[in-house]
Amino acid sequence: MIVRYLQDAEKSGRLIKSDGWDSTRLLLKNDNMGFSFHITTIYAGTEHNFHYQNHLESVYCISGEGSVTAEADGIEHEIKPGAIYILDQHDKHILRAKTEMKMACVFNPPLHGKEVHNAEGAYELDAEEVKDDK
Repeated sequence: MIVRYLQDAEKSGRLIKSDGWDSTRLLLKNDNMGFSFHITTIYAGTEHNFHYQNHLESVYCISGEGSVTAEADGIEHEIKPGAIYILDQHDKHILRAKTEMKMACVFNPPLHGKEVHNAEGAYELDAEEVKDDK
């Protein structure tokens, strides 16, 4: 059994910060669960172009408000607490945060830990692992 606390992970190498967002990676590839689980904060007033070509992702909104638009159809969907969006087709999408948004994210295949988005808005399949206790 693995037990971790968000507050502890936020003070470790599991907290990754980038432009307009940060992500605390609670479960990673080296945990051998077949997926990774993160709590991600999208900063208020930011817009992000993401395209997870190498991963499938599900995103559940814990708090905050914004929108997500799949570039394939151009339909903008409101995101607020209780909403989930699922990128089951490696969907190229735009995420906009009206207010700070806290999101619970699941990635398959799992992330190694130190990933940040490349120029195309994707995570690479290989990245540096977070090294810490389980």
